Amino acid sequence: MLKYTDTEIVFREIPDEITLAINISGCPIHCPDCHSKELWDDIGEKLTEETVKDLIDKNPGITCVSFMGGDNDPKEILILAGIIKIYYPNIKVAWYSGRKTVSVSAIHLLCLDYIKTGPFIKEKGPLDNPNTNQHLYMKEENKYVDITYKFWTNGT
Repeated sequence: MLKYTDTEIVFREIPDEITLAINISGCPIHCPDCHSKELWDDIGEKLTEETVKDLIDKNPGITCVSFMGGDNDPKEILILAGIIKIYYPNIKVAWYSGRKTVSVSAIHLLCLDYIKTGPFIKEKGPLDNPNTNQHLYMKEENKYVDITYKFWTNGT
């Protein structure tokens, strides 16, 4: 079961998208330099199909929903992503996993438009640092393409 603590409309998580970021608790990754250590705990409200639909309906104008975490139950992330695709086919879906890699399956390609991977390592910096270990992948022609460069100032 997934729980979430809060949501926020963000413009930097996914390039060119107005994103509803849903912060999910119960993170098993425990990055030493994590900026959201409160999300390690099993706190917040249950994240259900009804909750996700209600959050989307309360935020008109969004173009993307991003599940920020959920490594404690990736199958549930895919179920919720699939529900979004059914009820809101024009809204893109992203998932941020703190894992180094995510095994991509056909269900990922059906449900997720973006996947961000990698634990936060302070010395490597976040996505806007060209030395980052984190990556953002965008679905393009039934495969994921690394678009991390879009966060860098000069775009190279």
